[in-house]
Amino acid sequence: MFEKSLRLLTVHAHPDDEASKGASTIARYSAENAHSVLVCCTGGEAGDILNPALQNSETEENLPKVRAEELALSAKIIGYNQVVMLGYRDSGMPESEHNDNPEAFMNAPFDDAVGKLVAIIREEKPQVIVTYPDERKGYNHPDHLMVHDISLPAFEAAGDPEKYPDSGEPWQPSKLYETVWSRARIEGLHKKFLELGLESPYDESWFKRRSQDHRITTRIDISDWWEIRGQALRAHATQVDPDSPFWFGLPDEHARTVHPFDDYVLVRSLVGDIQDGVFEDDLFQDIRE
Repeated sequence: MFEKSLRLLTVHAHPDDEASKGASTIARYSAENAHSVLVCCTGGEAGDILNPALQNSETEENLPKVRAEELALSAKIIGYNQVVMLGYRDSGMPESEHNDNPEAFMNAPFDDAVGKLVAIIREEKPQVIVTYPDERKGYNHPDHLMVHDISLPAFEAAGDPEKYPDSGEPWQPSKLYETVWSRARIEGLHKKFLELGLESPYDESWFKRRSQDHRITTRIDISDWWEIRGQALRAHATQVDPDSPFWFGLPDEHARTVHPFDDYVLVRSLVGDIQDGVFEDDLFQDIRE
């Protein structure tokens, strides 16, 4: 057990994002008794039902409830101590009809959204926050962009007693990370598919989109918790096709060896500096006693 309470907060856009991004990292720290909180900004109402076995009217009519149940199961598998909903509606993909809904996350007054996140940070008191990168040239989902846009202002404001004075006692987190899928990881998976004579789900567009490897500062070894991501993804039965070649096409015994790391970019630190050419191997580096 840690000599001090270590607390981690992640900010995700939709139910299932917590499974596809950093799930094994959270499982690793959960096994070490760190307290982890998931902030989910929307209910995933605009997502498609991708599992053919669940494409029916009953699921469609109860989709928000179903997605909430899937999120609870996934969070339990991963090891989150708490799930907090930010309370907005899924904005849908760019230029979809969901963009026009006034309750959509992308239409939220900016200060209100930041203030809600500040209140959660002050309540939960994390030393480390994990959020999304700015992917306007990659996966530019409006809700993912909003997660990015509100996270740094909330990180800065949470410790300032003059900002959002009605949102609890100030608390200053120590580090802010962005979670990324590295090009090295995608290339490794692609090569392993081909090596095994399997059709790869990755094409050239994936490699063009993955251009942030030079920004990666932190590489977390998740080899002992690798299977957690797959288990959490399968918990999102409406969102994830269990026969998807993208998620599950590479046999587990091979997939786990390709890139057994979760990659992060440290974008704000109040406790230490990154050494050039040296990856951090711990999100709580310079915070542990």
